[in-house]
Amino acid sequence: MTDTVLAQLAALKAAPITVLKQRWRDLFESEPPPYNRRFLEHRLAYRIQELTYGGLKPETLKRLRELAEELDGGHPKQRHRSVKDRPIVGTRLIREWQGVEYCVTVRDEGFEYQGRPYKSLSAVARAITGTRWNGLVFFGLKNQRVAR
Repeated sequence: MTDTVLAQLAALKAAPITVLKQRWRDLFESEPPPYNRRFLEHRLAYRIQELTYGGLKPETLKRLRELAEELDGGHPKQRHRSVKDRPIVGTRLIREWQGVEYCVTVRDEGFEYQGRPYKSLSAVARAITGTRWNGLVFFGLKNQRVAR
């Protein structure tokens, strides 16, 4: 590549999606994931810089793996759970919906509603409303208009 890194990064914004996907194939030697344009642009920008300037140091990668192990005990699926938004175990969440009061209890592994276990608040909200909801928004734990 004869283009400077900055020129390559700037070109990503104007490139058609087909060009971005081909760049992905060239830089990652794999098929691009079925994500949106913004994801592809950001990941390609990082990869271009990584190849030019080098990636994370081996010591940094090792430390990140150690921290992940401490946080989830070697269970990668738990890395996707957001602890900061989760209420304390035993908390009872009460929500009135169409004139009926609903009560959900927070458990170690998910939630309980009407004596049944649920993995997420969104699943409980769907059981109550019959439609898809963000469970944190439905139970008033997160403002729908505030992006986090």
